[in-house]
Amino acid sequence: MSSTPDQPAVTGSTPGREQDPLALERQVCFALVVAARSVLSVYRPVLEPMGLTHPQYLVMLALWGREPLSVRELSETLALDAPTLSPLLKRLEAAGLLQRNRLPEDQRSLAVALTEQGRALRARAEQVPAQVVQRLGVDVSELEVLRDGLSRVIAAAGAAGREGAA
Repeated sequence: MSSTPDQPAVTGSTPGREQDPLALERQVCFALVVAARSVLSVYRPVLEPMGLTHPQYLVMLALWGREPLSVRELSETLALDAPTLSPLLKRLEAAGLLQRNRLPEDQRSLAVALTEQGRALRARAEQVPAQVVQRLGVDVSELEVLRDGLSRVIAAAGAAGREGAA
């Protein structure tokens, strides 16, 4: 794979580096970081007309799938900690896309629900996956295989983290 100034090469070989366990191009973490940045840059121009950043889009996806959700449930669903999630929710609430209310049964907990404007935005968002696939130029079946593989890596990393904490 060749590189451009914006996208470093993730694969390739430098003589003698094929066996080096510390070769940058052999690192899964490097490939994941570069892939994430690259894919997010494809989402940016698709989401901007909707007034959403990618993290805000993920919040909306979770709520379009099921609402209301407590902040805790949303945090777990998105694998985001509360200090990261809270400003996202505040911005989406200020934009009129969601509302946060105290749960009657537990005044310490907030329920997050979409507004009518937030629900209406879903119709525009339905075009996002197809636009991203088109911009990437990668077959949907390849992306599904990649997603499934990444899900296995995420689960394995989570298990390794729990084992390390025990």
